[in-house]
Amino acid sequence: MSTATLKIGIIGCGGIANQKHMPSLAKLTHLGEMVAFCDIVEERAVKAAKEFGTELAKVYLDYKELLQDESIDVIHVLTPNLQHSFITVAALEAGKHVMCEKPMAINSVEAKKMLEASKKTGRKLTIGYQNRFRDDSQVLYEACRQGEFGDIYMTKAHALRRRGVPTWGVFTDKEQQGGGPLIDIGTHALDLSLWFMDNYKPKSVTGSVFHKLADKFEGNMFGPWDPETYEVEDSAFGFIKMENGATIFLECAWALNITDTREAMTTLCGTEGGAEMKGNPAMGKGELVFNSTKYGKLVETKATTGGGIAYFDAGAEELGVKEARQWLESILHDTEPLVKPEQAFVVTQILEAIYESARSGKTVEFL
Repeated sequence: MSTATLKIGIIGCGGIANQKHMPSLAKLTHLGEMVAFCDIVEERAVKAAKEFGTELAKVYLDYKELLQDESIDVIHVLTPNLQHSFITVAALEAGKHVMCEKPMAINSVEAKKMLEASKKTGRKLTIGYQNRFRDDSQVLYEACRQGEFGDIYMTKAHALRRRGVPTWGVFTDKEQQGGGPLIDIGTHALDLSLWFMDNYKPKSVTGSVFHKLADKFEGNMFGPWDPETYEVEDSAFGFIKMENGATIFLECAWALNITDTREAMTTLCGTEGGAEMKGNPAMGKGELVFNSTKYGKLVETKATTGGGIAYFDAGAEELGVKEARQWLESILHDTEPLVKPEQAFVVTQILEAIYESARSGKTVEFL
């Protein structure tokens, strides 16, 4: 594709669109401009068009009408999770490249449809796992690729909040979202762990899912939620065994009685050393700690890094810009996006298996 400015359509003008995608794209008008906005709530789409769109930006209530515009090159799917799959497939079949917010879909069947549509149409597809673009993530990824840790055989994926239940939108609506913290923030931690390990071949998954604190809303950072409409889990945990014998422990919660909260972070253990993400990257106080042995002694090396993770801080916007820039440039220069749909598909498979294992009480085996 030439270096002409891409025409972008936004489907879903709610929280994540306003917190990440639209402000970030607005800083990259030399790469792409937002020319169409769609939302089932007309006022949201109108507001987005006025604030972020071109002078002649169009507003739609039906995404199918937006997709009929042949001048649009790129679609950002920013709806509740339930709509991710069929809107993405329709956009790909309409000849558009698609950025879909995480998670890829509510289950692996729907995610596979997206993957197959991308391959069939030849259009690019990526998923919004923005934490890969953090400074500490980039450093740790490079260290893994350089063999710093040897054979990585144990990883912990951390996504824990003490009381951080989102009280807006449809986050606690099981039908619309497909789940709670596991599919919302656990997905980020799992994505990072698999990416660092470069291991996308799960063998078995055992999971536990808890609904224990639905009526314990005191102290929630986003204000009290309504226990009557809280339909999803408050915490979930998974033990993932990979084909090569490596293991991943995934821990995630919106509400858990702990003091050591860690979100979108990873602990890696290998034959030659290990690494831990610590601190608070969202506040520019992230720490990356490497550990190994040298000269007969245990050694720790610390690298202080910044970068946001949750879009409630001053540094978060730049992270979104990095994600959007790499995505748009991958289209313009016909290169691969950093987040490949095949990788996101495996994340969805594992999340689904944790829910299924918790429901059945049995380990889920992958063929």
